[in-house]
Amino acid sequence: MSFNPKLCRNESEVESKLIVQYLLPILGYDASTWHQEVALGSIRLDFLALISPIIPTSSDSFPKAFPKICVVMEAKHPKQNLNFHVRRLRRYLSNLQVLYGVLTNGKDFRIYELDGDGINLIFQCQGLEITDKIPKIKDIIGRDKLAGLETSQSQSSIDFPIPIKNITLPSEPISLVTSEPITMKTIAIYHNKGGVGKTTTTINLAAAMSRKGLKVLIIDLDSQANTTYAAGLMKFDNEDDDMLKDGNVYNVIHYPRSNYIPDIALKGSFTYPAVDVIPAHINLIWQENTLIDQESSKFQLVKKLELVRDQYDVVLIDTPPSLNLYAKIALIACDYLIIPSDLKPFANEGLRNVRNFIQEIDEFRSYTNRNGIKVLGVLPSKILTNANYIKATLPKQEKVIAERYGFPVLETRIFQREDLSRAVDNFILEGDIQTPDPKSIFDFKPDSISAAEFEELANEVLNKIGMRP
Repeated sequence: MSFNPKLCRNESEVESKLIVQYLLPILGYDASTWHQEVALGSIRLDFLALISPIIPTSSDSFPKAFPKICVVMEAKHPKQNLNFHVRRLRRYLSNLQVLYGVLTNGKDFRIYELDGDGINLIFQCQGLEITDKIPKIKDIIGRDKLAGLETSQSQSSIDFPIPIKNITLPSEPISLVTSEPITMKTIAIYHNKGGVGKTTTTINLAAAMSRKGLKVLIIDLDSQANTTYAAGLMKFDNEDDDMLKDGNVYNVIHYPRSNYIPDIALKGSFTYPAVDVIPAHINLIWQENTLIDQESSKFQLVKKLELVRDQYDVVLIDTPPSLNLYAKIALIACDYLIIPSDLKPFANEGLRNVRNFIQEIDEFRSYTNRNGIKVLGVLPSKILTNANYIKATLPKQEKVIAERYGFPVLETRIFQREDLSRAVDNFILEGDIQTPDPKSIFDFKPDSISAAEFEELANEVLNKIGMRP
């Protein structure tokens, strides 16, 4: 029996053809000793291979009651660089105190070993070499090998969990569409510096969540209306055909007893399943003065969102790169905040403004008996793909965010790739007429690395807001 990496064209095939059909059986793990899509608190493992049919009963029981001598296996898309995922595997192994972890995309196969709070790469080969290297692989993570390690350790030093027969594990990934009501979560995408990827993040995060069965609403509060365009709502050629000027986010904010969200929301054409969008308009620039004179405008979005709490699971608010009224309205209305940043000097310096702005808004929210904004983290976005930069510079830049500005950094990274810009710039050519037809990365190129990155971002965000994917 041999393995051919050319048969793996996507992540699903890496899971099924390499891990399930080939690797696990040949390493001695039968159906009772490996489990797929294992969720433990905020950690979700692709595969967990055990010496015997045991697993913790709940997230409350680990790491104390987690089997230390086992193998976590993570599968990635064949086009993904495994270096981007080492940090997450390290978190899994260190948090669970698991001895070994496998990271593979079919073309590259790696085994890491836990070392304190870090991990060491102890074996690596190409996908074409896996068959020839099986004896070596079995000698590291084969079931018989690990069983020998278990018996060599003092039983008193290991706290084993209870047999798996007492709990039920899902055979398929858990769907977010359940009969249980989901409390609507509102997330603002904000940075006071422009050009850091707010629109790209909003559009593709919305698409990723919609594909998981969630009902998503996008609100565009930026007068540049880039998100409105990217959602496919600006297909008119001149002012006479502009249907958005009389029905956009200004109407929602300005009129307290009319222009409710269901009246203004439009279906975006950028993704399937469809996402509702409250569009922006360039007129927001001069309409801001009217809203400033209307003190209640700060609260109208909060009130109108409250009326649709049963209609949406997630609301994503794209914001202007400023400290203006529209940015304040967004941060007053949100529960959570994501801060996209390219981590360059000006973006980093802008984080001081963001931090002060959040403090100002939180003080205002306290007067209205609202909790403070929960910052999910700075999202590294529009990141260069240069290997030396990723290895040497990027980790230092991320470290600065936490140490100097006090913000957490999300684990997901969104790299600057041509597919993302081509998706937004997509168009339909009919004769000599070029009609904009922007798409999410999932609808433009679903097997791309960028799509995989936004899928990972959606999973991380949903975990952090208590809506486990």
